[in-house]
Amino acid sequence: MSRIVTFNTAGKADVVAFLGAAGNLTSDQQRNLGVMRELAQARQRDLDHEGLDWGLSIPDALDHLIAGHASSDAEYAAAAYYSAFQLIIDRNGSDPSGLGVYSKPSTCSLLDDELRRLGVSADLLPQAHLFAGPPDEIPFYIPYPVEGPHIGMWPLAKAKPAADAYRTVLGQMDGGFTCDTQHLIEKLEFEHAEWEFATKNLDWYTQDTIFFSIKG
Repeated sequence: MSRIVTFNTAGKADVVAFLGAAGNLTSDQQRNLGVMRELAQARQRDLDHEGLDWGLSIPDALDHLIAGHASSDAEYAAAAYYSAFQLIIDRNGSDPSGLGVYSKPSTCSLLDDELRRLGVSADLLPQAHLFAGPPDEIPFYIPYPVEGPHIGMWPLAKAKPAADAYRTVLGQMDGGFTCDTQHLIEKLEFEHAEWEFATKNLDWYTQDTIFFSIKG
């Protein structure tokens, strides 16, 4: 099954601040939550139109997260929770951009193997970031949706080191990986440049993480 990977940048602390914050949201957060609920309802209508029933609606999943739990025992509740959490990311981050469509789920692990073979350090390999899951700072457990959607994170501070490491070995890579790797390098370098400029010139800027959304 193909995986569609998109990403945006956000402040991890800004995202996590919504989890369990019911009753303590600022006026700006309340307005943002109102938009999230509208988006959750729209996404749920899409699922209903597709005939998909996760046993927990996305609006209800969003309310659970804001209340500070992800306790539904519905079989596919994890997918609803991850979808709701993605809405929180999106409303606190930049506009989403596309990273690519991978026709084989194994593509990322094979790319990891190739980069590892060429000496790239483990903390810079892409798969662990692309499928990292929600931040560890969330004060409760969100179940993992085996069939997706998935969420990943890449610290912006590691974007340039990773891009540099990939570029160093690009000419030695198996030809089947070079196009995807070059594309990833360009995305990481662009996001690093934006982050570096903003952190130096914008006193209100808080974004520190690239968040990935992976859907089948």
